[in-house]
Amino acid sequence: MTLNGGGLLASFSFTRRRPSVVGLIGGIASGKSTVSKALGTACGLEVIDADKLGHESYQPGTRCFGKLVDAFGENIVAGDGTIDRRALGQAVFGNPSNMARLQGIVWPEIRLLAEARIEGLGREGAESVVLEAAVLLEAGWDDLCDELWVVQVPPAVARARLMKRNGFDEAEADKRIASQPMTNQERAARATVVLSNEGTEEDLVAKAGFD
Repeated sequence: MTLNGGGLLASFSFTRRRPSVVGLIGGIASGKSTVSKALGTACGLEVIDADKLGHESYQPGTRCFGKLVDAFGENIVAGDGTIDRRALGQAVFGNPSNMARLQGIVWPEIRLLAEARIEGLGREGAESVVLEAAVLLEAGWDDLCDELWVVQVPPAVARARLMKRNGFDEAEADKRIASQPMTNQERAARATVVLSNEGTEEDLVAKAGFD
């Protein structure tokens, strides 16, 4: 592991027996995946991706799978027996009540998987891990973390990136940005570290303190 002497990671503790956990969050198109990748590849830290845990929780035969089918019906099951994420999305999009039901089912399952993964990595000797989760604060998982790193960009930068990356027009990009449950200011108020990502990926990696 190579760390910049003055980088942010230089002050982070790697001495506890239980793995120290860096919670990593950020708004849409903020660049949190770039930081996550750098933490994993440049620093050799284990990265727990909550999105992947969500997919894992949906697998046929799991408790979560059964709860989802009970809540939203057999029409969310695809022909191959897995959850049809498009159909599930249609069931909850624009429906706050259904979205709350979905979150109430899935978020606790993801937390259990994250806790098990952290404990397992600790038994394997990991001193520090990263928990990347866009909804970490909304789901109340911040109590699992020793530090909370927030990657953020101004809405105008996020809009331009979404238009370029996803092919959205300006109205659609603004709709996606406005649909986020928390603002940059709200996330930053809870953060241990705030990384502004208005420049290049190289600039962001340098700010985080990676060589």
